[in-house]
Amino acid sequence: MTTTAALPTAHAACFQRNAQGVASHRCEVVEHRWVNDRYRYLRLSASADLAGTTRPGQFYQLKCPPSQDLHPFLLRPMSVYGTGPEAGTIEFLYNVTGVGTRALASLQAGSHMDIVGPLGNTFALDPGARRILMVARGVGLATMAPLVQHAARLGVHVSAVMSARAPKDLMRDEFLRGVDADVHCVYDSDGSSSVEAMEALVRRLLEEARHDAVYTCGSHRILMLLQRVLQDHPHTRGEVAMEQRMACGMGVCLSCVRLFDREGDKQFLRVCREGPVFPIRDVVGEVEFG
Repeated sequence: MTTTAALPTAHAACFQRNAQGVASHRCEVVEHRWVNDRYRYLRLSASADLAGTTRPGQFYQLKCPPSQDLHPFLLRPMSVYGTGPEAGTIEFLYNVTGVGTRALASLQAGSHMDIVGPLGNTFALDPGARRILMVARGVGLATMAPLVQHAARLGVHVSAVMSARAPKDLMRDEFLRGVDADVHCVYDSDGSSSVEAMEALVRRLLEEARHDAVYTCGSHRILMLLQRVLQDHPHTRGEVAMEQRMACGMGVCLSCVRLFDREGDKQFLRVCREGPVFPIRDVVGEVEFG
């Protein structure tokens, strides 16, 4: 269900963009339903070839519909959960939390909405990679789900640490979508998702088998955990798809700027434009974003 477009190599990952494909699309709501008590699945259809121009890690800006009680003004950034198999089909998986997503949740099948994209850079997967580790929590799994499919098509083995508040929130099947993976599930409800427990688990997995890369999305505490762990694994790449509040989504408003350290050079970069995917080791700061 994900795009078949080739991913960039690791050396080009940080600033690889798909700017030529950015456009506004009028889409029809094909399917819109609850996955569980907190998350909804949205499938759209457009006349353009969204599947051919969208790559794992990228996002769209969605125009949430106003209602009698809700009046979202700005477009909402949302990572791509899947594309295809039809050329104009694109999927999103989102948590209903604020004004924008509550308004979005009111859309019925057969209605229409506008989206802008694809925006941002992409995950990188080395051509010779044999095994990768994904550390996912909550709706962050939607961002990495296309990468799971791409890795499976290339014969890359996927290990996954999946974290959630409780088993009912995990969405394991929605993450893997049929891919055979080595999955480890941890939860807040039993304490197995604590920083200490997760760090011990990730360290054990990286020590038991060589992983070419580690990927994560969203959770700040998991990002900091992986920064510590990767200090002891200098030959393992790490990438994070960062979640940040955005206004324009195209790098103009500067509302999503974050601090990064690129080999000693401190830089303020735009998550929407230079990201959202960055090397884990480059992220600076303790600002909570997930």
